[in-house]
Amino acid sequence: MPASTTPTTTVLTTRGLLLDMDGTLVNSDAVVERWWRRWAVEHGLDPDEALKIVHGRQGHASMAVLLPDRPVEQNLADNRAMLAQETADTDGVIPVPGAPAFMASLADLPHALVTSADENLATTRMKAAALPIPELRVTAESVTSSKPHPEGFLMGAAALGLAPADCVAFEDSEAGITAARAAGMSVVGIGPRALPHAPTAHAQDLTHVRVEPLPDGRIRLHVTA
Repeated sequence: MPASTTPTTTVLTTRGLLLDMDGTLVNSDAVVERWWRRWAVEHGLDPDEALKIVHGRQGHASMAVLLPDRPVEQNLADNRAMLAQETADTDGVIPVPGAPAFMASLADLPHALVTSADENLATTRMKAAALPIPELRVTAESVTSSKPHPEGFLMGAAALGLAPADCVAFEDSEAGITAARAAGMSVVGIGPRALPHAPTAHAQDLTHVRVEPLPDGRIRLHVTA
């Protein structure tokens, strides 16, 4: 008989949560794959290899990695077109399992969205997944540098009035985990993309995360692998 595995729970204590969107709260993989596969084929790239790069970054930053010799202006133009296409396409956009209850548990707690999507795309996808949109948001328009640069997470912490070390980031991608770590934060990795990148704690989805408010205003997170 195969050996049984006992679930392990990691407990983290924090004062605020910074939440990535795509792959963390919202499963938008169907849309992302549709449009990025099309773009990759149009530019003579292997779509499967391209998809290893694009998660977590702003579109133009992914294009710069995939086509390093291409002018920035061309990447920015393609990014604008890609954003319009992805915003108009919500077919297959669903919440990550556990996301509705997780977001409900944060209603009165300090949290912010930190996403590589722009404001329009973030709003569209959160609504398509029937999730509440955090009042505090750091979107593509807010920053000068895309993940894996830490700027977005540092801005998110500042928006909450907290030191970066007093925040925990929730992420699904290598770029996002790298950004959060560079900002000096613990990271809860969500889903299979996160696991190889050594987050502080890992859960398959948000059904395995429990949020416990503490009397002193801190937040205790129970993350079960």
